[in-house]
Amino acid sequence: MDALVLGCCLCFVHGLINPTEGLTSGRVLRKGKVPPHIVFVMVDDQGYNDIGYHGSEIHTPVLDQLAGEGVRLENYYVQPICSPSRSQLMTGRYQIHTGLQHSIIRARQPLCLPLDVTTLPERLWQAGYSTHMVGKWHLGFCRPECLPTSRGFQSFLGSLTGSGDHFTFQSCDGAEACGFDLHDGDRPAWELKGNYSTRLYTERVKQILRSHNRRKPLFLYVALQAVHTPLQAPAHFLRLYQHLGNRPRRHYAAMMSAVDESVGEIVSELREQGYYDNTVLIYSSDNGGQPLSGGCNWPLRGGKGSYWEGGVRAVGFVHSPLLKKKGRVSRALIHISDWYPTLLSLAGLQVPDSSRLDGHDVWGSLTSDLPSPRTEILFNIDPVSRRHGEPHPVLLTLNGFGIWDTGVRAAIRVGDWKLLTGSVGDGDWFPPQTLPGGPQQWQGMEKRRDQQGKSVWLFNVTADPYERADLAEGRPEVVKMLLTRLAEYNRTAVPPRNPPDDPMADPQLHGGVWTPWLGEEDQGDDGEDSDSGSRKGRYKRTCRVCKLRALFRKVRTRMQRAALFL
Repeated sequence: MDALVLGCCLCFVHGLINPTEGLTSGRVLRKGKVPPHIVFVMVDDQGYNDIGYHGSEIHTPVLDQLAGEGVRLENYYVQPICSPSRSQLMTGRYQIHTGLQHSIIRARQPLCLPLDVTTLPERLWQAGYSTHMVGKWHLGFCRPECLPTSRGFQSFLGSLTGSGDHFTFQSCDGAEACGFDLHDGDRPAWELKGNYSTRLYTERVKQILRSHNRRKPLFLYVALQAVHTPLQAPAHFLRLYQHLGNRPRRHYAAMMSAVDESVGEIVSELREQGYYDNTVLIYSSDNGGQPLSGGCNWPLRGGKGSYWEGGVRAVGFVHSPLLKKKGRVSRALIHISDWYPTLLSLAGLQVPDSSRLDGHDVWGSLTSDLPSPRTEILFNIDPVSRRHGEPHPVLLTLNGFGIWDTGVRAAIRVGDWKLLTGSVGDGDWFPPQTLPGGPQQWQGMEKRRDQQGKSVWLFNVTADPYERADLAEGRPEVVKMLLTRLAEYNRTAVPPRNPPDDPMADPQLHGGVWTPWLGEEDQGDDGEDSDSGSRKGRYKRTCRVCKLRALFRKVRTRMQRAALFL
């Protein structure tokens, strides 16, 4: 723990933020009253059935109590994988409007959250908030302008990639590119290696709360790396679940208990330091659980990576003394993109151009049980997922009624109706993993029965939240209506940005650390590399220079590490 104490005592590294648009007051605050502090806790890969109040065998007493005293969100949606959910939280925009509609941002991709979009922390910072981030970024880091401290956060302790060892912070993109991924501001935090990620991040949050001036509003984004693989937890949490025979489930449950303890300590610190009475705490998973890695979304269908309910319907709640109606369950339709305008409004701000947002201000639904202003959700349209070649005439003319190529991976909900097209992910139902051994030994696993040879599905997810009754053939008029909405959305989409991996990103060229590898001179107009041919040519021309730079960087990082132990 000495290294942990040392790290938490280090000064925060502040990024230079360039405000762009001014904001005007939206929600009226009493004169002299500090706008509410906002704490947003995002958990990685938590399944729908992985919390006590949904009947899980995992013990989450703190989360259960906070949700019970606040507002449980039982019609709350996110995206099926990491980067898309995080991008929509930060921008209030669907993926089709940021060019991130295909998959995650990979560690070696020259890609990040579009730099021309003003993020949630940037707007709050412009309005006088102190903004701090702890945990997983996963929104790109190919150049310094993409880092959290350049996107609105005044301090950052966490990882830049999508996953990594919870103790050593080694992260691999494939088997051939591995490096250290724990950063304090814009520097590698070697001295913190060996601490468990959930514990480390909790201690940094407590340090922020102790040092911050409570008279200034605070936005604290806590993006825990748990419960994402690798499945690792301290021994005392594992002992709580010795009775679980399934090893992945046992380790996953232990990680969730660590998350529960973490949130409890954060709330206790809010109380002790005098923040609590003027704080809004939001808790959210970033996507559904991964059944093959210990997660459970039962009784929902599918899981992480799919557009079935198990992939996109999330655990979420709001806890705050500022809520007018507490201790209730909300079934208002809410999407992760709604937090952007909602939190700005809660802070007394007004979005300058709300027409460019896909999110809605849902604070009235949360605090007063008013109807949600949201009536539909576009989960995504991913043209990159389309099988190669021209649209198949059957998929466009017959299945798509001449309206939509149903070979394109897409999903939308309008009112009670949900439509899916294309390859939308594994549609199995996975019962709780209560038996020992691996997935191949799970007995009674239900298998999908309606995916083979199909490209269109329709469900009434209010009456059938488990997606067992496909109504596509019986309700063609509803299918046509939703296909039309997909086509209308698609006309507003920007081209997907999905550049190939850049060999220059390899951590071995940068002192063994995942870190920005591009400068402004390496970028095209859209923030990506230029065409692959010129990129390969540039790689050859600058190979000697890059090796020299890498040597200097490696020497520098080794000197930094050595200095810590002098």
